[in-house]
Amino acid sequence: MSRITRGKVTLRKQDLDLTRAILSAADSARPFIEERRHRFRLRLAEGPLEANGDPTRIEQIFVNLLNNAAKYTEPGGEISLTSRRLDGHLEVKVRDNGIGMSPELQTAAFELFAQGDRAIARSEGGLGIGLTLVRSLVRMHGGTVRAESAGTNQGTCLTVMLPVKAMPPEASKTPALREADPQPRHILVVDDNVDTAESLAQLLDLSGHRTEVVHDGPTALEAARNHQPDVILLDIGLPEMDGFEVVASLRNEGFRDILIIAISGHVEEPRSKSSGFDHHLVKPVDFEELNGWIARARGGRHTLRIR
Repeated sequence: MSRITRGKVTLRKQDLDLTRAILSAADSARPFIEERRHRFRLRLAEGPLEANGDPTRIEQIFVNLLNNAAKYTEPGGEISLTSRRLDGHLEVKVRDNGIGMSPELQTAAFELFAQGDRAIARSEGGLGIGLTLVRSLVRMHGGTVRAESAGTNQGTCLTVMLPVKAMPPEASKTPALREADPQPRHILVVDDNVDTAESLAQLLDLSGHRTEVVHDGPTALEAARNHQPDVILLDIGLPEMDGFEVVASLRNEGFRDILIIAISGHVEEPRSKSSGFDHHLVKPVDFEELNGWIARARGGRHTLRIR
């Protein structure tokens, strides 16, 4: 915070997709959210949202907001992140049903060391610099941030506005093909964590792939038999049938050409290869590495559209 206030931090700006940066932030914040047993909902604007910014700092903004929401909401609470394109900006709202803010605290929330009389803040060891850091980074990207709350114990909504590049007029009318892009795939995502599965599927959809999401082993087998996907991203720790049982069943039934990748919270196990997995990725998944493996899959029966 000191480096920012003294002008010692330089943004490493580049062209980026804000949606991917937000999804990465959600994945980074998810362990703390799950530790506190919160229900988390993610609803993002459709289509690419191109901007010029520092991807590390953009991610830092939303990790701070999500961690803040998780910290100041009693265990078992509700947190959501939603976004939409609005007047040349991306509007992102992070809501919680936590301890809220008094009118006085809403006015001072972004000032250094502002906490208010909050027992949770003291118990969690908060220093009161999180929102100050968020505001500084948002401003450095040409955006704004504001806090809203109906009062103490009424939850809080933090709204960030970041500028995005205008979409070309023809982009929404005539999708075009780009030869350099990898061929699109039909991808089956299997994970019993609903939010993790949906987040990964959204990223894949943005890359031009067609996804289907299921949350247990027997349903995964049925979906594979009925829809013949090109790629299956298969969580190992599944209810009813674990990932090892699912991949073994698929290989025994003759599904030899499908690329099946293990997705796990643990390092690669010897059973991954022997059970029939082609590769093993550790959560949170490196999306560039995943795309590299998907590009090796057979298929390409679907048409990639660039919006």
